[in-house]
Amino acid sequence: MTRNSRSVQPIIFASAALASVLALTACSGGAAANQGGDGSALKVVATTTQLTDFAGEVGGDDIELTGLLAPNASAHHFDPSPADLLALGEADVLIVNGANLESFVDDAVDASGFDGVIITAADGIDLEEARHITAEGGGAEADHDHEHDEAAGAAAAGTDESDHDHDDHDHGDLNPHIWTSPSNAEGMVEEIEAGLAKADPDHASDYEQRADAYIDRLQQLDTWVAAQFDRVPAAERVLVSGHDSLRYFLHDYGIEFAGSILPSFEDNAEPSAADIDALVASIKEHSVRAVFVESSMSPKLAQTIAQEAGVEVVDAESLYADSLGAPDSDGATYIGATVHNTKVILEAWGAKVDAVPDSLQG
Repeated sequence: MTRNSRSVQPIIFASAALASVLALTACSGGAAANQGGDGSALKVVATTTQLTDFAGEVGGDDIELTGLLAPNASAHHFDPSPADLLALGEADVLIVNGANLESFVDDAVDASGFDGVIITAADGIDLEEARHITAEGGGAEADHDHEHDEAAGAAAAGTDESDHDHDDHDHGDLNPHIWTSPSNAEGMVEEIEAGLAKADPDHASDYEQRADAYIDRLQQLDTWVAAQFDRVPAAERVLVSGHDSLRYFLHDYGIEFAGSILPSFEDNAEPSAADIDALVASIKEHSVRAVFVESSMSPKLAQTIAQEAGVEVVDAESLYADSLGAPDSDGATYIGATVHNTKVILEAWGAKVDAVPDSLQG
């Protein structure tokens, strides 16, 4: 397996918000997810919902975990609240995605006074390969490799997670949705485990044991998903999504990307009339069966495009890409979200889906 903040205008934290942070007490709410809380556990803040899930799997009861992003929210345009900044200021560890995703991190670190360890999960994967996948633009010719290369991320070894300067993680034109590939998720989990063990050596063996158990489940997930898509003829594996959020998932399972409603990686971009016309033409050219909408997006534009192209729009059962779902949803966990996405895509294509193994339930 492999081991390995896009550039927008800086977030301006108003003086009133900063004053609120200073006034908040430890009893204040605002965190998207918390566990632990007895004061003895390692205090960990994670940015995205996926990272919060990974950290919870690895950290278990040895950490007090706060997730900054709420379910169905996107990191592309996130503003930390005063309570978020308070949690960050009190944290021992901050886990970030990297790969140009979280433009808010540097300002949040400065505003909160955070001075702990930063774990960049993207350092757990082969970013050169990720750039190549970003550049190739689709997954129809991908050859899914179930034997993940142990040495591919060796260049990332020795990264100083405590460095607050994220300029070293400016990876240029790189699709930041790296977690959508279960094989990438394995590398991200390994990076989180290594970072937690460095920050809390007393529980290193516990972090390693939990990470190994979770990675075993991720490998079972990868095998199950691959088997589902392998039975669909390659020419029929074509997908249109809300935005370019599933690039690595599509690459892993040999699915061609015929286009997205929004014209970039981000979910707040605006398509032009020419963009929409081109997408409708691509849908018709590739005989696309359905347009899928991510859970973090409004389905309205997708409905208009799908109607014009004469295809189904799948919005009632949205895909979980930018974010995991609410606690009572199929997408509440990374594994659950990936199983859900696989089933929704295949069912819209009219394909058979095998029963989900017990190890991937719950």
